[in-house]
Amino acid sequence: MERAAELRAAREHGQAVPEDAEQASADEEKQRKIRELDTSRRADYLVREAMARGEFDDLKYAGKPIPNLGNGYDPDWWLKGLIEREHLTGLGPEALLLRTEDAELDGRLDQQVAERQVREILEDFNARVVNARRQLQGGPPVITKTRDLEYEVERWHERRVARAAAAADEAPEPEPKRHWWRRIWDVTD
Repeated sequence: MERAAELRAAREHGQAVPEDAEQASADEEKQRKIRELDTSRRADYLVREAMARGEFDDLKYAGKPIPNLGNGYDPDWWLKGLIEREHLTGLGPEALLLRTEDAELDGRLDQQVAERQVREILEDFNARVVNARRQLQGGPPVITKTRDLEYEVERWHERRVARAAAAADEAPEPEPKRHWWRRIWDVTD
């Protein structure tokens, strides 16, 4: 403890401490040896030193695969990452948007309550498909087919009837209404 107090006092007064000088010369020698190594050995040495100090202990992907490491080079990687991170929708080539909408169209139609609304949605969808086929702006080809209006309306009616029948089967039958004197009579038994 006395030695620690002496070293502290020497440092405060700006006096050189022999152990500090030894440490400084050892550090200089170590740095000189590191500089003399070739690049690969130097990198290996520095990584091992950092591991020994624990600088790699709290990395984000420690023990997990690094995302997108095996993928080839994609010039639009940052844009795709932004779209995925921010959950953006409605962006992209018209052909891909129409494919996605086509896959979800039956669910959207099932939410409608009137045949007129179903027809309007289908007419709008068909018009956008035809318009996308006419424009040659590049990108993937438009392979989405137009929907037959009458067939789709008929399918919508069938699904609606099936849902109503399923709902009727699941609904419990109401209990018959009992007269007030029956309720009193059954309680006293």
